[in-house]
Amino acid sequence: MSSSSFNKNIQISDFSSTPKYIQLVDAVIDGVRNNYLKQGDILPSINELSIYLDISRDTVEKGYKQLKKSGIISSTPGKGYFVARTDVAKKLKIALFLNKLSAHKKIVYDSFVKELGDEASIDLFVYNSDISHLRRLLLNLNKQYDRYVVFPHFKEGRDQAPEVLSLLPEDKLMLLGKHIEGISDNVDCVYENYEKDIYEALEKFLEPLSRYQMIKLVFPDNSDYPKAIIKGFYKFCNQYAFDHILVGNLAKEPIKKGECYINLAEDDLELILEKSIKKGLKIGKDIGIISYNETALKKFILSGIATISTDFELMGKYAAQIIKDNEKKQVEVPFYSNYRPSI
Repeated sequence: MSSSSFNKNIQISDFSSTPKYIQLVDAVIDGVRNNYLKQGDILPSINELSIYLDISRDTVEKGYKQLKKSGIISSTPGKGYFVARTDVAKKLKIALFLNKLSAHKKIVYDSFVKELGDEASIDLFVYNSDISHLRRLLLNLNKQYDRYVVFPHFKEGRDQAPEVLSLLPEDKLMLLGKHIEGISDNVDCVYENYEKDIYEALEKFLEPLSRYQMIKLVFPDNSDYPKAIIKGFYKFCNQYAFDHILVGNLAKEPIKKGECYINLAEDDLELILEKSIKKGLKIGKDIGIISYNETALKKFILSGIATISTDFELMGKYAAQIIKDNEKKQVEVPFYSNYRPSI
């Protein structure tokens, strides 16, 4: 195959969060699998491909080095780069759409990638909880995928979600985190049961919570957190007769002795700690803190911050297993309470 023919078949996306050298590696491997690259075919030079794709020489060189390391291509003086072997197993092509980058999404992503192993190549897209951005990403996809995996969390325009997600083939779509009303039950889903999860998790903290006069759920205004969390919180407080308040802007909220705070955002946890220290309030005695979503550091902050959390590692693993087994499935992810001295 000539360099010009190869160039016509290669596709690099500016919209993808996947590094471009990885996209280049995947494009060459796809060419081998789809038989438009054959053993002995000459590949474009680093300079030629850099100019054609409008990417840096370092990016092309890094991609070629990885392909050489795997033995798929080789090079000889005077001949340049060429396809060395074509016995490359077919991989699933997966597009993964994250609503945002966070420590918890990274756990899901790492678990997902680890479980799939060498069976898949994954292109990562981040749409910042903006449904209009997600629409643009879907409309600008420049290749077909075997599976499309989406975290459907939006700050605004939630009612548009079924229409936007319908841009993807139903039989190839998987939702992570939650169901979307208006989407077929046939769509694969690995989900959290937000209302039930927070209710049952707080029940496990019933005794220490009884020491506080007020429970406050810090639910940031204009956030992408599911409203079902609020429903579960209200249900728990009403069931067990706790005085309770929803806080939309923690910066304007005074921190008082005898209150327990449940934070969703990591920034709000930092602010609660800062305000408490300034007022000389002791965490776990004067005020309580329960933080949504477990992270490694929360075990050590102030002898331990109590958490209620989805098993994000299992979420990624379950999603990968459904794809590997090629089955239609809806799976609820476990949710845990981690009691620590902050309450």
